[in-house]
Amino acid sequence: MAKGSVWDIDLGDLALAGLRPEEARTFHSDLRRVIGHRHHRADAVEVWRNVVESGVLKPSHPHPLHQLVYYSVYAGWASADRGPPPYWFPDLVDAKRTNLGNFMETYGPSLLGSSYYCDPITSFELLRQFTVQHPEIYWSIVVKELSVLFREGPKCVLDTADKSRECGTWFPGSVLNIAECCLLPMYFPKKSDENIAILWRDEGADHSPVNVLSVRELRDQVMMVANAIDKLFSKGDPIAIDMPMTTTAVIIYLGIIIAGCIVVSIADSFATQEIAVRMSISKAKGIFTQDFTIRGGRKFPLYSRVIKGSKCKAIVVPALGNEIGVQLRNHDLSWKDFLSCTASLPRPSSYVPVYQSAENVINILFSSGTTGDPKAIPWTQLSAIRCAADSWAHADIQSGDTCCWPTNLGWVIGPILLFSCFLNGATLALYHGSPLGRGFGKFVQDAGVTLLGTIPTLVKTWKSSNCMEGLEWGKIRTFASTGEASDVDDDLWLSSRASYRPIIECCGGTELASSYLQGSLLQPQAFGAFSGTSMSTGLVIFDDQGIPYPDDQPCVGEVGLFPLYMGASNRLLNADHKKVYFDGMPTYRGMKLRRHGDIIQRTVAGYYIVQGRADDTMNLGGIKTSAVEIERVCNRADGDVLETAAISTRKGTGGPEQLVVMVVLKDGSSNGNPDQLRAKFQQAIQKNLNPLFKVSSVKIIAEFPGTASNKLLRRVFRDLLKQELHVLSKL
Repeated sequence: MAKGSVWDIDLGDLALAGLRPEEARTFHSDLRRVIGHRHHRADAVEVWRNVVESGVLKPSHPHPLHQLVYYSVYAGWASADRGPPPYWFPDLVDAKRTNLGNFMETYGPSLLGSSYYCDPITSFELLRQFTVQHPEIYWSIVVKELSVLFREGPKCVLDTADKSRECGTWFPGSVLNIAECCLLPMYFPKKSDENIAILWRDEGADHSPVNVLSVRELRDQVMMVANAIDKLFSKGDPIAIDMPMTTTAVIIYLGIIIAGCIVVSIADSFATQEIAVRMSISKAKGIFTQDFTIRGGRKFPLYSRVIKGSKCKAIVVPALGNEIGVQLRNHDLSWKDFLSCTASLPRPSSYVPVYQSAENVINILFSSGTTGDPKAIPWTQLSAIRCAADSWAHADIQSGDTCCWPTNLGWVIGPILLFSCFLNGATLALYHGSPLGRGFGKFVQDAGVTLLGTIPTLVKTWKSSNCMEGLEWGKIRTFASTGEASDVDDDLWLSSRASYRPIIECCGGTELASSYLQGSLLQPQAFGAFSGTSMSTGLVIFDDQGIPYPDDQPCVGEVGLFPLYMGASNRLLNADHKKVYFDGMPTYRGMKLRRHGDIIQRTVAGYYIVQGRADDTMNLGGIKTSAVEIERVCNRADGDVLETAAISTRKGTGGPEQLVVMVVLKDGSSNGNPDQLRAKFQQAIQKNLNPLFKVSSVKIIAEFPGTASNKLLRRVFRDLLKQELHVLSKL
């Protein structure tokens, strides 16, 4: 960390940062040349920009050196007056080559008139505001930039006549099959049959060539799966996928949609009860799964969990080789036998896709609510278009890009990544195994990944284990991060691995099929912050009385979204959509705002920082869950427990949320050991909820504060924990 300003760095500091004497002397000389003399009084932003552009800091340098320089440059930075310090800056030449930059060069003068500055960087905010005010114009242009082929064109872009549909009716009358759009060669975005659709590698095969699947090969395999689905299921049937996001899982996902059925997304980390709940809510008619999952060289049962949670037909893919390693129930099928259903067809790889309305459901995903029950959120074909369009605009995914993001089709980022790649003509890169170790990082290197998506917990693991040391990530031009709040120092480590390429921070939700807060390559980026809202997304921040703050005012409050949101949900399968997202929300300029539930801060300079959830839904390891779910499990974990309160908190520097369980014991209880309770809670949560959730600590107290609102109780505890962490950080 910094001991003073950057001009105070000496050879001793560089030695402590990990440089050998000769390296330290060379670096010290180069750094002095780049930052100039103290008396020039260069602004910190200019100094840091010079440091980055000079290349004096290299990915091969130890992280303590990057910390020393960055924190020294910004040692005197006043965030309260200037907002978070920027670390990446758009270049005008590069900006014009981005998707949005080219869009503005082409349409800026006609859309913005005399207010357009003939410069996509300077004019970016004007365009963003225009897309909020005229979303139908923006979407009429953007949909043509994607690999979207309507079999019947829409009557218009947006119809607001039906007042019962708060989100509006988008592209009414249009007919397509969005999975087919993923598989067709297109002139723009440039995508031929010979283009690489998917790159992948199996865990443990670090020194083997990366596997390749072309667009033509992908299409043939998807069509074969669609033919096999026709033999076993009916049009419109919900069919679940509960398996890692492998090449086969992607083929199955597209095959289900091509065949006119509906994907039910279930994460492969779920316990049996969670699988059963999702199968029941969706009324799934079948499920694709694996015999095992392979992580870190170990086999973990999956099929056995699935059949305890579902009686319907399972199609089982082998995790290794061609033969499954478990005994199947009589009505289940191996992957090999499933595909053999097409053997009698003259052309098994030929299939006519099922074309449906743009508003037809293609995918059912789940998002935890505050009641403990997962909300079943139907995605339409419009949701897929929204995924791809936001990635086109913000992550700047283009033809020729290779995109990798460790995820699962059971979580929202899985389908987002799939559609973002295939509808933008990019290559999807998949690592079949754990992303925690060096094997994943070597795959990123060998596959030539240009966009690497992460969650902060994953970055923290890479950083602390030093497992990516010596790997070459020079082809990465953009990072992306979502799932939980980012820690500034972890972001510093990540960006420095690719010579300070930008990290596009994303914050959204399953029900939005996108991110409402998102960075842009046309704006300076700051670690752990969002540089703006996504294109065509309008929002306000309001106080406890529901009164909106002015748009240009720094503030903290709950966010409300403008209701006309292309691709967002307009119904739920197991809840009242209007009640969940609109009832009780303020009205702004005649619009009933849409609830999202985040408390966000708008800083000086217009950055956004997410402060937490208004509804006590917590985010653990990139997965949203509710305090009620955690408490229900913990209350049953030990007979001496009277009641619990699950609290999520994070360090003052930001970073992932940590789970703390507050406990009141029954009278006369002898179990006063927090560590023993922590172990019991951990075991119960892993068995009944999710093995990825970690209990950070347990605190035993005499009684809970008397209050009629459990939500308020959690907020009281959260504030106390924040104060405690603040004191500890001071010490």
